[in-house]
Amino acid sequence: MSGNEQKFIQEAFDSNWIAPLGPNVDAFEKEIASYVGASEAMVVSSGTAAIHLALSLLNVTKGDIVFCSTLTFIASANPILYQGAKPVFVDSEPETWNMSPQALEKALRDAYLEGKLPKAVIVVNLYGQSAKMDEIITLCNQYEVPIVEDAAESLGSTYKGKASGTFGHFGIYSFNGNKIITTSGGGALVSNNKESIEKARYLASQARDPAPYYQHSVSGFNYRMSNLLAGVGRAQLQVLDDRVSTRRQLFNRYVKELAHISGLKFMPELENTQSNRWLTTLTIDEKETGISSKTLINILNNNNIEARHVWKPLHLQPIFKSTKYYPHHENEHIAEQLFEKGMCLPSGSNLSAEEQNRVISCLKKNIYHSLNKLTSK
Repeated sequence: MSGNEQKFIQEAFDSNWIAPLGPNVDAFEKEIASYVGASEAMVVSSGTAAIHLALSLLNVTKGDIVFCSTLTFIASANPILYQGAKPVFVDSEPETWNMSPQALEKALRDAYLEGKLPKAVIVVNLYGQSAKMDEIITLCNQYEVPIVEDAAESLGSTYKGKASGTFGHFGIYSFNGNKIITTSGGGALVSNNKESIEKARYLASQARDPAPYYQHSVSGFNYRMSNLLAGVGRAQLQVLDDRVSTRRQLFNRYVKELAHISGLKFMPELENTQSNRWLTTLTIDEKETGISSKTLINILNNNNIEARHVWKPLHLQPIFKSTKYYPHHENEHIAEQLFEKGMCLPSGSNLSAEEQNRVISCLKKNIYHSLNKLTSK
Protein backbone atom coordinates (compact mmCIF):
# COMPACT_ATOMS: atom_id res chain seq x y z
CA MET A 1 0.00 0.00 0.00
CA SER A 2 1.07 3.58 -0.65
CA GLY A 3 0.01 4.85 2.79
CA ASN A 4 -2.59 7.24 1.40
CA GLU A 5 -5.40 4.70 0.86
CA GLN A 6 -6.98 5.30 4.27
CA LYS A 7 -7.74 8.92 3.38
CA PHE A 8 -9.99 7.91 0.47
CA ILE A 9 -11.52 5.01 2.42
CA GLN A 10 -12.32 7.36 5.32
CA GLU A 11 -13.98 9.79 2.90
CA ALA A 12 -16.20 6.94 1.72
CA PHE A 13 -17.15 6.09 5.31
CA ASP A 14 -17.70 9.71 6.30
CA SER A 15 -20.01 10.28 3.33
CA ASN A 16 -21.62 6.83 3.73
CA TRP A 17 -20.77 5.94 0.11
CA ILE A 18 -19.85 2.28 0.66
CA ALA A 19 -21.72 0.25 -1.94
CA PRO A 20 -20.92 0.16 -5.66
CA LEU A 21 -20.80 3.57 -7.31
CA GLY A 22 -20.00 6.85 -5.59
CA PRO A 23 -17.52 9.75 -5.76
CA ASN A 24 -14.41 7.55 -5.60
CA VAL A 25 -15.65 5.43 -8.52
CA ASP A 26 -16.35 8.51 -10.63
CA ALA A 27 -13.00 10.08 -9.79
CA PHE A 28 -11.01 6.85 -10.26
CA GLU A 29 -12.47 6.39 -13.73
CA LYS A 30 -11.56 9.93 -14.74
CA GLU A 31 -8.06 9.58 -13.30
CA ILE A 32 -7.40 6.29 -15.13
CA ALA A 33 -8.63 7.72 -18.42
CA SER A 34 -6.45 10.79 -17.95
CA TYR A 35 -3.38 8.75 -17.01
CA VAL A 36 -3.49 6.46 -20.05
CA GLY A 37 -4.83 9.05 -22.48
CA ALA A 38 -8.16 7.34 -23.21
CA SER A 39 -11.44 9.19 -23.61
CA GLU A 40 -13.39 6.90 -21.30
CA ALA A 41 -12.73 4.42 -18.51
CA MET A 42 -14.96 2.24 -16.37
CA VAL A 43 -13.84 0.38 -13.25
CA VAL A 44 -15.17 -3.11 -12.62
CA SER A 45 -14.75 -6.07 -10.28
CA SER A 46 -11.89 -7.69 -12.21
CA GLY A 47 -9.85 -7.60 -15.39
CA THR A 48 -11.71 -10.74 -16.45
CA ALA A 49 -15.00 -8.85 -16.12
CA ALA A 50 -13.58 -6.10 -18.32
CA ILE A 51 -12.68 -8.61 -21.06
CA HIS A 52 -16.12 -10.19 -20.79
CA LEU A 53 -17.79 -6.80 -21.20
CA ALA A 54 -15.56 -6.00 -24.19
CA LEU A 55 -16.59 -9.21 -25.94
CA SER A 56 -20.25 -8.54 -25.11
CA LEU A 57 -19.97 -5.05 -26.62
CA LEU A 58 -18.45 -6.58 -29.76
CA ASN A 59 -21.48 -8.89 -30.04
CA VAL A 60 -19.45 -12.07 -29.62
CA THR A 61 -22.02 -14.86 -29.37
CA LYS A 62 -22.37 -18.62 -29.50
CA GLY A 63 -20.41 -20.21 -32.36
CA ASP A 64 -18.26 -17.13 -33.05
CA ILE A 65 -14.47 -17.33 -33.24
CA VAL A 66 -12.12 -15.20 -31.13
CA PHE A 67 -8.34 -15.25 -31.59
CA CYS A 68 -6.26 -15.01 -28.40
CA SER A 69 -2.61 -15.02 -27.38
CA THR A 70 -1.66 -18.48 -26.14
CA LEU A 71 1.05 -17.42 -23.67
CA THR A 72 -1.12 -15.88 -20.97
CA PHE A 73 -3.20 -16.57 -17.89
CA ILE A 74 -6.47 -18.37 -18.59
CA ALA A 75 -8.46 -15.26 -17.59
CA SER A 76 -7.64 -13.85 -21.04
CA ALA A 77 -9.62 -16.66 -22.71
CA ASN A 78 -12.32 -17.65 -20.21
CA PRO A 79 -14.66 -14.81 -21.27
CA ILE A 80 -14.63 -16.28 -24.79
CA LEU A 81 -16.21 -19.38 -23.30
CA TYR A 82 -18.66 -17.30 -21.26
CA GLN A 83 -20.06 -16.01 -24.56
CA GLY A 84 -20.31 -19.51 -26.03
CA ALA A 85 -17.63 -18.65 -28.59
CA LYS A 86 -14.60 -20.68 -29.64
CA PRO A 87 -11.02 -19.55 -29.03
CA VAL A 88 -8.23 -19.97 -31.56
CA PHE A 89 -4.79 -19.55 -29.99
CA VAL A 90 -1.90 -17.67 -31.57
CA ASP A 91 1.74 -18.32 -30.71
CA SER A 92 4.31 -15.86 -29.37
CA GLU A 93 7.37 -14.42 -31.12
CA PRO A 94 10.87 -14.06 -29.61
CA GLU A 95 11.26 -10.27 -29.47
CA THR A 96 8.36 -9.55 -27.10
CA TRP A 97 7.14 -13.03 -26.06
CA ASN A 98 3.73 -11.78 -27.22
CA MET A 99 1.43 -12.54 -30.14
CA SER A 100 3.34 -13.42 -33.30
CA PRO A 101 2.30 -11.24 -36.26
CA GLN A 102 3.43 -14.08 -38.58
CA ALA A 103 1.16 -16.59 -36.86
CA LEU A 104 -1.68 -14.06 -36.72
CA GLU A 105 -1.34 -13.33 -40.44
CA LYS A 106 -1.69 -17.03 -41.28
CA ALA A 107 -4.61 -17.45 -38.90
CA LEU A 108 -6.47 -14.47 -40.38
CA ARG A 109 -5.78 -15.57 -43.95
CA ASP A 110 -7.08 -19.07 -43.23
CA ALA A 111 -10.15 -17.68 -41.48
CA TYR A 112 -10.86 -15.36 -44.42
CA LEU A 113 -10.60 -18.19 -46.93
CA GLU A 114 -12.91 -20.30 -44.76
CA GLY A 115 -15.41 -17.42 -44.57
CA LYS A 116 -15.20 -17.41 -40.78
CA LEU A 117 -13.23 -14.36 -39.62
CA PRO A 118 -12.94 -13.91 -35.85
CA LYS A 119 -15.25 -11.48 -34.07
CA ALA A 120 -12.23 -10.15 -32.13
CA VAL A 121 -8.52 -10.62 -31.48
CA ILE A 122 -7.42 -10.56 -27.82
CA VAL A 123 -3.79 -9.39 -27.69
CA VAL A 124 -2.00 -9.83 -24.37
CA ASN A 125 0.87 -7.61 -23.20
CA LEU A 126 2.79 -10.20 -21.21
CA TYR A 127 4.61 -9.37 -17.96
CA GLY A 128 4.39 -5.66 -18.81
CA GLN A 129 5.86 -5.83 -22.34
CA SER A 130 3.70 -4.51 -25.19
CA ALA A 131 3.13 -6.71 -28.22
CA LYS A 132 4.11 -5.59 -31.73
CA MET A 133 1.03 -3.43 -31.99
CA ASP A 134 1.82 -1.72 -35.32
CA GLU A 135 2.00 -5.04 -37.16
CA ILE A 136 -0.99 -6.51 -35.33
CA ILE A 137 -3.16 -3.43 -35.91
CA THR A 138 -2.28 -3.41 -39.62
CA LEU A 139 -3.32 -7.06 -39.98
CA CYS A 140 -6.54 -6.63 -38.02
CA ASN A 141 -7.48 -3.49 -39.94
CA GLN A 142 -6.89 -5.35 -43.21
CA TYR A 143 -9.54 -7.89 -42.22
CA GLU A 144 -11.67 -5.40 -40.23
CA VAL A 145 -11.38 -7.39 -37.01
CA PRO A 146 -11.52 -5.41 -33.73
CA ILE A 147 -8.77 -5.70 -31.11
CA VAL A 148 -9.23 -6.18 -27.38
CA GLU A 149 -5.91 -5.26 -25.76
CA ASP A 150 -5.38 -7.26 -22.59
CA ALA A 151 -3.08 -4.93 -20.66
CA ALA A 152 -3.82 -6.57 -17.30
CA GLU A 153 -0.09 -6.83 -16.59
CA SER A 154 1.11 -3.72 -18.43
CA LEU A 155 -0.45 -0.66 -16.79
CA GLY A 156 2.27 2.00 -16.83
CA SER A 157 4.01 0.55 -19.90
CA THR A 158 4.27 2.40 -23.20
CA TYR A 159 4.55 1.55 -26.89
CA LYS A 160 6.12 4.30 -29.02
CA GLY A 161 5.20 6.85 -26.37
CA LYS A 162 1.56 5.80 -26.07
CA ALA A 163 0.10 3.99 -23.07
CA SER A 164 -0.26 0.23 -23.24
CA GLY A 165 -3.94 -0.71 -23.36
CA THR A 166 -5.02 2.17 -25.61
CA PHE A 167 -4.41 0.65 -29.05
CA GLY A 168 -7.42 -1.61 -29.43
CA HIS A 169 -11.13 -0.98 -29.69
CA PHE A 170 -11.07 -1.78 -25.98
CA GLY A 171 -8.27 -2.01 -23.45
CA ILE A 172 -8.39 -3.75 -20.11
CA TYR A 173 -6.37 -3.42 -16.90
CA SER A 174 -6.28 -5.54 -13.77
CA PHE A 175 -5.96 -4.35 -10.18
CA ASN A 176 -5.71 -7.85 -8.74
CA GLY A 177 -3.64 -8.26 -5.58
CA ASN A 178 -0.50 -9.24 -7.49
CA LYS A 179 -0.54 -6.43 -10.07
CA ILE A 180 1.67 -3.35 -10.14
CA ILE A 181 -1.11 -1.40 -8.40
CA THR A 182 -4.04 -3.05 -6.67
CA THR A 183 -7.53 -2.49 -5.32
CA SER A 184 -7.28 -6.02 -3.82
CA GLY A 185 -9.50 -7.12 -6.68
CA GLY A 186 -10.68 -5.08 -9.61
CA GLY A 187 -10.12 -3.99 -13.17
CA ALA A 188 -10.87 -1.34 -15.75
CA LEU A 189 -12.22 -1.14 -19.29
CA VAL A 190 -11.01 1.77 -21.42
CA SER A 191 -12.07 3.01 -24.84
CA ASN A 192 -12.31 6.15 -26.94
CA ASN A 193 -15.94 5.30 -27.65
CA LYS A 194 -18.15 6.98 -25.06
CA GLU A 195 -21.29 5.18 -26.23
CA SER A 196 -19.63 1.78 -25.75
CA ILE A 197 -18.50 2.58 -22.20
CA GLU A 198 -22.00 3.83 -21.34
CA LYS A 199 -23.40 0.54 -22.59
CA ALA A 200 -20.77 -1.31 -20.55
CA ARG A 201 -21.95 0.52 -17.42
CA TYR A 202 -25.49 -0.56 -18.21
CA LEU A 203 -24.50 -4.20 -18.72
CA ALA A 204 -22.27 -4.24 -15.63
CA SER A 205 -25.15 -3.02 -13.44
CA GLN A 206 -27.46 -5.98 -14.16
CA ALA A 207 -28.68 -4.24 -17.35
CA ARG A 208 -31.34 -2.31 -15.50
CA ASP A 209 -33.54 -0.30 -17.87
CA PRO A 210 -34.23 3.41 -17.21
CA ALA A 211 -37.61 2.85 -15.59
CA PRO A 212 -39.13 3.82 -12.19
CA TYR A 213 -39.00 0.15 -11.20
CA TYR A 214 -36.68 -2.82 -11.83
CA GLN A 215 -37.06 -3.65 -15.49
CA HIS A 216 -34.63 -5.68 -17.59
CA SER A 217 -34.70 -6.22 -21.34
CA VAL A 218 -31.38 -8.05 -21.71
CA SER A 219 -29.13 -10.18 -19.55
CA GLY A 220 -26.58 -8.21 -17.52
CA PHE A 221 -23.79 -8.73 -15.01
CA ASN A 222 -22.86 -7.69 -11.48
CA TYR A 223 -19.47 -6.23 -12.35
CA ARG A 224 -19.28 -2.74 -10.79
CA MET A 225 -16.45 -1.79 -8.44
CA SER A 226 -17.33 -0.58 -4.94
CA ASN A 227 -16.69 2.98 -3.83
CA LEU A 228 -14.37 1.67 -1.10
CA LEU A 229 -12.10 -0.23 -3.48
CA ALA A 230 -12.09 2.67 -5.93
CA GLY A 231 -10.69 4.77 -3.08
CA VAL A 232 -7.85 2.30 -2.68
CA GLY A 233 -7.28 2.50 -6.43
CA ARG A 234 -7.07 6.28 -6.42
CA ALA A 235 -4.27 6.20 -3.85
CA GLN A 236 -2.50 3.41 -5.75
CA LEU A 237 -2.67 5.28 -9.06
CA GLN A 238 -0.83 8.19 -7.46
CA VAL A 239 2.25 5.98 -6.96
CA LEU A 240 2.09 4.03 -10.23
CA ASP A 241 5.06 5.83 -11.79
CA ASP A 242 7.11 5.13 -8.67
CA ARG A 243 6.12 1.45 -8.84
CA VAL A 244 7.19 1.25 -12.48
CA SER A 245 10.52 2.84 -11.61
CA THR A 246 11.03 0.40 -8.73
CA ARG A 247 10.20 -2.66 -10.85
CA ARG A 248 12.56 -1.52 -13.59
CA GLN A 249 15.33 -0.99 -11.04
CA LEU A 250 14.78 -4.52 -9.70
CA PHE A 251 14.90 -5.90 -13.25
CA ASN A 252 18.09 -3.96 -14.07
CA ARG A 253 19.78 -5.25 -10.93
CA TYR A 254 18.94 -8.85 -11.82
CA VAL A 255 20.34 -8.24 -15.30
CA LYS A 256 23.52 -6.63 -13.96
CA GLU A 257 24.19 -9.56 -11.63
CA LEU A 258 23.10 -12.47 -13.81
CA ALA A 259 22.97 -11.63 -17.53
CA HIS A 260 26.66 -12.41 -18.05
CA ILE A 261 26.04 -16.08 -17.27
CA SER A 262 25.93 -18.09 -20.47
CA GLY A 263 22.52 -19.68 -21.03
CA LEU A 264 20.51 -17.02 -19.20
CA LYS A 265 18.38 -14.64 -21.28
CA PHE A 266 16.07 -12.03 -19.79
CA MET A 267 12.76 -11.06 -21.37
CA PRO A 268 13.58 -8.50 -24.11
CA GLU A 269 12.25 -4.97 -24.33
CA LEU A 270 11.17 -4.05 -27.85
CA GLU A 271 12.71 -0.90 -29.32
CA ASN A 272 10.64 2.25 -28.71
CA THR A 273 8.72 0.60 -25.87
CA GLN A 274 9.00 0.76 -22.10
CA SER A 275 7.88 -2.20 -20.04
CA ASN A 276 6.70 -1.69 -16.48
CA ARG A 277 8.67 -4.91 -15.74
CA TRP A 278 5.75 -6.17 -13.67
CA LEU A 279 7.67 -9.41 -13.26
CA THR A 280 11.33 -10.10 -13.96
CA THR A 281 11.35 -13.13 -16.23
CA LEU A 282 14.13 -15.02 -17.96
CA THR A 283 14.90 -18.27 -19.73
CA ILE A 284 17.45 -20.90 -18.69
CA ASP A 285 19.09 -23.05 -21.37
CA GLU A 286 19.77 -26.38 -19.66
CA LYS A 287 22.27 -27.42 -22.34
CA GLU A 288 24.43 -24.40 -21.55
CA THR A 289 23.96 -24.20 -17.78
CA GLY A 290 23.47 -27.84 -16.83
CA ILE A 291 20.37 -26.95 -14.86
CA SER A 292 16.72 -26.58 -15.86
CA SER A 293 14.31 -23.81 -14.95
CA LYS A 294 12.15 -26.40 -13.16
CA THR A 295 15.06 -27.47 -10.95
CA LEU A 296 16.00 -23.86 -10.19
CA ILE A 297 12.41 -23.00 -9.28
CA ASN A 298 12.30 -25.96 -6.89
CA ILE A 299 15.63 -24.97 -5.31
CA LEU A 300 14.47 -21.39 -4.80
CA ASN A 301 11.17 -22.53 -3.31
CA ASN A 302 13.03 -24.89 -0.95
CA ASN A 303 15.00 -21.83 0.20
CA ASN A 304 11.74 -19.97 0.94
CA ILE A 305 12.08 -17.87 -2.24
CA GLU A 306 8.95 -17.90 -4.38
CA ALA A 307 9.69 -18.35 -8.08
CA ARG A 308 7.33 -19.60 -10.74
CA HIS A 309 7.17 -20.98 -14.25
CA VAL A 310 6.03 -18.58 -16.97
CA TRP A 311 2.42 -19.08 -18.04
CA LYS A 312 1.65 -22.50 -19.46
CA PRO A 313 0.41 -21.87 -23.03
CA LEU A 314 -3.36 -22.10 -23.28
CA HIS A 315 -3.23 -24.48 -26.24
CA LEU A 316 -1.50 -26.96 -23.90
CA GLN A 317 -4.13 -26.67 -21.16
CA PRO A 318 -6.39 -29.71 -20.71
CA ILE A 319 -9.52 -27.58 -21.07
CA PHE A 320 -8.37 -26.46 -24.54
CA LYS A 321 -6.76 -29.69 -25.77
CA SER A 322 -8.82 -29.81 -28.99
CA THR A 323 -8.61 -26.08 -29.71
CA LYS A 324 -7.06 -24.74 -32.92
CA TYR A 325 -3.62 -23.15 -32.56
CA TYR A 326 -1.22 -21.34 -34.91
CA PRO A 327 2.54 -21.59 -34.22
CA HIS A 328 5.06 -18.84 -34.92
CA HIS A 329 6.50 -20.97 -37.73
CA GLU A 330 5.52 -24.45 -38.85
CA ASN A 331 8.15 -26.15 -36.68
CA GLU A 332 8.83 -23.37 -34.19
CA HIS A 333 6.61 -23.08 -31.13
CA ILE A 334 7.90 -20.05 -29.23
CA ALA A 335 5.38 -20.15 -26.36
CA GLU A 336 6.19 -23.80 -25.68
CA GLN A 337 9.92 -23.03 -25.61
CA LEU A 338 9.35 -20.13 -23.20
CA PHE A 339 7.23 -22.31 -20.93
CA GLU A 340 9.87 -25.04 -20.93
CA LYS A 341 12.80 -22.72 -20.22
CA GLY A 342 11.22 -19.71 -18.51
CA MET A 343 10.93 -18.62 -14.91
CA CYS A 344 9.64 -15.61 -12.97
CA LEU A 345 11.73 -14.16 -10.16
CA PRO A 346 10.56 -12.28 -7.05
CA SER A 347 9.70 -8.80 -8.29
CA GLY A 348 7.45 -7.13 -5.71
CA SER A 349 7.68 -3.38 -5.27
CA ASN A 350 8.55 -3.91 -1.59
CA LEU A 351 11.38 -6.36 -2.29
CA SER A 352 14.36 -5.13 -0.27
CA ALA A 353 17.96 -5.03 -1.54
CA GLU A 354 18.84 -7.66 1.06
CA GLU A 355 16.06 -9.95 -0.16
CA GLN A 356 17.01 -9.50 -3.79
CA ASN A 357 20.64 -10.24 -2.94
CA ARG A 358 19.52 -13.52 -1.36
CA VAL A 359 17.66 -14.46 -4.57
CA ILE A 360 20.68 -13.57 -6.71
CA SER A 361 23.11 -15.45 -4.43
CA CYS A 362 20.95 -18.57 -4.49
CA LEU A 363 20.73 -18.48 -8.28
CA LYS A 364 24.46 -17.91 -8.77
CA LYS A 365 25.43 -20.63 -6.31
CA ASN A 366 23.32 -23.29 -7.98
CA ILE A 367 23.97 -22.26 -11.59
CA TYR A 368 27.73 -22.09 -11.04
CA HIS A 369 27.63 -25.47 -9.30
CA SER A 370 25.85 -26.95 -12.35
CA LEU A 371 28.24 -25.24 -14.76
CA ASN A 372 31.23 -26.67 -12.89
CA LYS A 373 29.76 -30.16 -13.09
CA LEU A 374 29.05 -29.64 -16.80
CA THR A 375 32.58 -28.50 -17.65
CA SER A 376 34.22 -31.21 -15.59
CA LYS A 377 32.60 -34.01 -17.59
